[in-house]
Amino acid sequence: MSQATLPRQRLLAREPSPPSHYVDVVNAPWQRSEFPGIQHKLLYKDPVSGMSTLLFRLEPGAVVPLHEHTGVELTYVLEGSLEDEEGVCSAGNFVWRPAGNTHEARAPNGALILGVFMRPNHFAAGQRFFSETSAG
Repeated sequence: MSQATLPRQRLLAREPSPPSHYVDVVNAPWQRSEFPGIQHKLLYKDPVSGMSTLLFRLEPGAVVPLHEHTGVELTYVLEGSLEDEEGVCSAGNFVWRPAGNTHEARAPNGALILGVFMRPNHFAAGQRFFSETSAG
């Protein structure tokens, strides 16, 4: 067995390092949301904490309805732009929102975004989104 295939020892504990988890994002199917024009791929979800990471594809004109962040949200825009009453986050840029931030997000020209959520969002109309569905 080569050195590369042996489990590495943790630095802060006397046990093997837990393995990495590789996600085949390219070949994963897009999941439809309850919101018109919005699809996602679930990349990571912790069922205990509610933390999740998703890739979102928003068609031109798609809207994420009014919602409140119950934990920090981190968003990196890969393509297009995402905007709300506070500003515009365009391709290559990043926006984070603290818990309690309440807004409606729009993608007037479409967008591809990577989102990290510490906990599921709460939607004003009670909609269920990726964090509460069987798909993610």
